[in-house]
Amino acid sequence: MSTTQTSTAPRAAVYLRVSLDATGEMLAVERQREDCRKIAANRGWTVTGEYVDNSISASDSEKVRPAYERMVQDYRDGAFDALVCWDLDRLTRQPRQLEDWIEAAEKRRLQLVTANGEADLSTDGGQLFARVKVSVARSEVQRKAARQKRALQQRAEKGRPPLGVRLTGYTTSGDLVPDEAEMVRGMFAAFNAGESLRGICRMLATQGHTTRRGKPWSPSTVRSILTNPRYAGHAVYCGKVLDTAQDVSWEPLVSPDVFALVQHRLADPRRAMNREGTDRKHLGSGLYRCACGLPVRGWSGHRYRCVDGCHSRSGRNVDAFVRDVIEERLSRPDLGDVLASRIDNAKADVLLAESHRLQARLATIEADYDAELIDGRRYAASTAKVKASLQRVEVERARLLAGVGPAAILTAKDPVAAFRSASLMRQRAVIDFFVTVTLHGAARGSKTFDPSSVGVEWKVAS
Repeated sequence: MSTTQTSTAPRAAVYLRVSLDATGEMLAVERQREDCRKIAANRGWTVTGEYVDNSISASDSEKVRPAYERMVQDYRDGAFDALVCWDLDRLTRQPRQLEDWIEAAEKRRLQLVTANGEADLSTDGGQLFARVKVSVARSEVQRKAARQKRALQQRAEKGRPPLGVRLTGYTTSGDLVPDEAEMVRGMFAAFNAGESLRGICRMLATQGHTTRRGKPWSPSTVRSILTNPRYAGHAVYCGKVLDTAQDVSWEPLVSPDVFALVQHRLADPRRAMNREGTDRKHLGSGLYRCACGLPVRGWSGHRYRCVDGCHSRSGRNVDAFVRDVIEERLSRPDLGDVLASRIDNAKADVLLAESHRLQARLATIEADYDAELIDGRRYAASTAKVKASLQRVEVERARLLAGVGPAAILTAKDPVAAFRSASLMRQRAVIDFFVTVTLHGAARGSKTFDPSSVGVEWKVAS
């Protein structure tokens, strides 16, 4: 008789879950386990499986709960015919998932028991109770999310640092972390001076800097720093800069102009095509021009070759000549005047004001669309027009501020020494600031370098 009872006793699964385990000690899970196993024992059920999702929320339908998914599959495979959980909202807060369990109860007679009382999903009343409970739990989550979202928006509008994971260079309260802040400033300065993302990674490794997780910096992690508007003193909410934000409570690490110039360089489509601004092995690759007008590329044996195959030149002689020309210009005492002549502060202010006006116009168009004052067609046409104007303004600003990049070398105590010790990418930026270099074909059979075969057109007063 006892053998028959054992064989017919329902096979039960126990599901345990808490949304957040702050200590990692799984104490809440242990409490649930004790209550659920006690229920199974009182009913004479045999627990054949235990499924635990610790510190995993059930509110997000897209979040994977590994143990839950495994339990669902095991039930489909017939591993158990009763389910015990501490409360119904521990099992799910998603109406769609609840309907799957209701269908299981109706078609396969699943018995579902909770510590708060039996939820008989095979009856209309039990199903109504379960649906109402899940709907209430989901509504509470949505109301909480709405309150949190509005609080975060208000926090950003008041210029306070965001909650959550702190920004590199700052504490969670917005105070500076000196070593990290100096590292971030160095990233912006290096990139603005012409360094590549990979070059910055090498610089950081040489200086002994790692990410906060102790890993080496990569181009993608450096880029995430360079594209964060908060470093320029901008408040951000949902990935957008807030034009209505009050003065921020944290100290910016870079000026808005420098940040704008960095964004322009990063967004340059030539970078996406790996043709400009990326890490280089040769001084003039992509920088020098062939007499036909096309850029030249570095070739094996340190040679420069026109992309259209017009001719090739020995890179060592050309590079040495170009460096000599630049060093001679850097040795003159008027570099400060040259740099100032490239930056028209009055025009820069006008362009910055226009940029802010266009950004505010975009925000207005989005608000009108959200309020259903304009339709999708007008929204698309209006935003495209304003974005085109904004891009033209940012390009003009970038051109106006182009002299900011090599400023560190031009204003150094010894500009020539600073240029010689600079990285290849920074030397390229200085060359590009001063001149356009054009390579003409060398005389056939000649092994002597002819300086006249390298055209140097000055962009600034020579």
